[in-house]
Amino acid sequence: MQLLVYLLAYPMLWLISRLPFSIVYALSSLVYHVVYYGIGYRKKVVRENLALVLKEKSSEERLRIEKKFFRHMCDMFLEMIKTMGISEKALQQRFVFTNLEVLHALEEKDKSIMLLFPHYASWEWVIALDAHIKSKGYAIYQPVQNRYFDKLIRDIREKFGTTLISTKVTKEIVAQNRLKEQLSMYGILSDQSPMISRTKYWAPFMGITVPVHVGAEMLCKGLDLPAVYLKVEKLQRGHYQGTFKVLSETPKAVPDFEITDAFLREIEAAIQEAPEYYFWTHKRWKHRNKFPQSDG
Repeated sequence: MQLLVYLLAYPMLWLISRLPFSIVYALSSLVYHVVYYGIGYRKKVVRENLALVLKEKSSEERLRIEKKFFRHMCDMFLEMIKTMGISEKALQQRFVFTNLEVLHALEEKDKSIMLLFPHYASWEWVIALDAHIKSKGYAIYQPVQNRYFDKLIRDIREKFGTTLISTKVTKEIVAQNRLKEQLSMYGILSDQSPMISRTKYWAPFMGITVPVHVGAEMLCKGLDLPAVYLKVEKLQRGHYQGTFKVLSETPKAVPDFEITDAFLREIEAAIQEAPEYYFWTHKRWKHRNKFPQSDG
């Protein structure tokens, strides 16, 4: 069944990836109307999330943000497919970086880097970064259940040099690279909700206490990897820019969870600037009422 689904979908995906961008975005607008007005995909989740964390905005403002988000989400989906056929030149024109010297300075010190960024604006095209660094680029990801689509995703994201590694083997690979003294850069999306049973830390995010992932910080501390935040901004349809900010160059020297807290504050700032580009379909605040209470 997995193969059948893949074989049925692949020809359409391939065709879309070869279309010019003007047609891709026209198709995205059509998909938006089907998804938002027809299917209503996760509209309830998005609406609840916006009402929960953007209380200061009127219902009319939140509705505008909601519609802008769905338009952007459809663009992201079509851009991911388009990546199958995009050239490196086109990718470099559409995803630019403002201060690569931040990464280059760390590389000059022979430091491998943990690059943290959220599900915001565009994360698929961060693979453009490989052309600008001398480190070996890795992207930490969660494999999908359909092994054929999983391979397709890996092929798409690895086409310009990035190597995908699953979350299960990340610690092992990072440690191996350290022993080999291989200069590496590890990109990780770390803003979604962890399993309650594995939660080690709760923190306020957009004014609400939630469980947060701390695996990236623990890797930074355990293997002395500088933590760098990547802020992505959407300049216009199909064009993004990334800006780097060092959260800690000496992670072992800072208190536990300080890096995680700094990461959350950066995401909050991005959301406040342009909330329509955060991925509101995720149930990020689903565990908000489960914070363990102290007996004292």
